[in-house]
Amino acid sequence: MDELTVGQPAPDFTLPATGGKTLSLSDFRGRNVVLYFYPKDMTPGCTREAADFSRLADAFAAADTVILGVSTDDVASHEKFAAKHNIPFPLLSDTEAEVCRRYGVWKEKKNFGKTYMGIERSTFVIDRGGNIAKIWRKVKVDGHAEEVLAFVREHLA
Repeated sequence: MDELTVGQPAPDFTLPATGGKTLSLSDFRGRNVVLYFYPKDMTPGCTREAADFSRLADAFAAADTVILGVSTDDVASHEKFAAKHNIPFPLLSDTEAEVCRRYGVWKEKKNFGKTYMGIERSTFVIDRGGNIAKIWRKVKVDGHAEEVLAFVREHLA
């Protein structure tokens, strides 16, 4: 699969989400979307990232921007994660990593000498027309949500 690039249409998808919903990317056409992929619920980096996006949720909403978090955890895990950390935006469950593959974030990873497939922490900003406006790969959590918000405010307001 070819690497996604800025300017091209974001691949649409439909996934189960927190709150008993099933959401499609196309549901949000006409609004900006921050689509962020993270490795695992309840882990330190992913908890910090979710907390940072949660803290800025009102600022993103003021910029007409929806936040969607995606991992391969199931909805039950997402519900616990969202409840424990007061996450105000939908978390989507991609248990088969199908959407992760389409966005090119399903990568071979190495940890403690083991090789396995997993999500490379990545964020995509999708504009009101459904096109990719910005891509961050191999995201470092600290300051990332602020950087995404600054991009949205500067380029998509």
